Amino acid sequence: MAAGSAWEERGLAAALFSRRSVAVAAVFFLLLTALVALAPWLAPFDPAAMSVRERLSPPGDGFILGADVFGRDVLSRLLHAGRVSLTIGAGVALLSSVSGILIGLLAGFFRRLDAPLSRLIDAMMAFPDILLAISLVAVLGGSLANVIIALSIVYAPRIARVVRASTLVARELPYVEAARALGSSTGYVLLRHVLANILSPIIVQATFIFAYAMLAESGLSFLGVGIDPATPTWGAMINEGRLVIDQAPFLVLFPGLAISLTVLSLQLVGDGLRDALDPRIANQM
Repeated sequence: MAAGSAWEERGLAAALFSRRSVAVAAVFFLLLTALVALAPWLAPFDPAAMSVRERLSPPGDGFILGADVFGRDVLSRLLHAGRVSLTIGAGVALLSSVSGILIGLLAGFFRRLDAPLSRLIDAMMAFPDILLAISLVAVLGGSLANVIIALSIVYAPRIARVVRASTLVARELPYVEAARALGSSTGYVLLRHVLANILSPIIVQATFIFAYAMLAESGLSFLGVGIDPATPTWGAMINEGRLVIDQAPFLVLFPGLAISLTVLSLQLVGDGLRDALDPRIANQM
């Protein structure tokens, strides 16, 4: 059996879900996505509705997961906050992938652009992610779109570095040289012969960035520099709950679990994709 044929013969899905932990993580993430997508219909209360009499109500019959300091239903806010977190994660993964692919292809394929673009990538990655994100959000403003743009700028160099390294190898391969010798345009060669053959590491890295972006957004919201505080996010819920953690620890527990389990599931799926898309590893599975 050829080294790269294991997952081709079994199918990518079979190779991906051959590990139970990956299968459980994927099912959990899909279920979570469905729940937050249906939040307007599944949430038992309006996430912004307040009731002073019900403030800090413990989990029970009235409020399944309790009520916060303003008497708002924690479950309803948790579901709506998940919509924001997943939107930011998906938006950052998509935008950073597109910009990172563009920078990486240019740096890896054109020798004259390699040095300046590589230095730009190195300079961007020299800053701690959260500090750079805070600076960019402070400059751009705390809106949903601006948070996505800021985090995309932070994580695009990760994609760019992976794409550049893969492009440096791909541009020297015989089929790329043959395509150039036959007179194919540079754009066609980059898209059809280079990008099409380096998608595997890009997909894996985008999965990890999805998780990193959700975690970073939670950190920004916790610090009060994320999106509008009136919009429920998991990080903002933790920030509000920490003030009364001695009276109502569930206000920190539930959003904390949501963040942890979601990020963990994405990391496990990313690991599974890496193993399934790597022919050397897939052949051993």
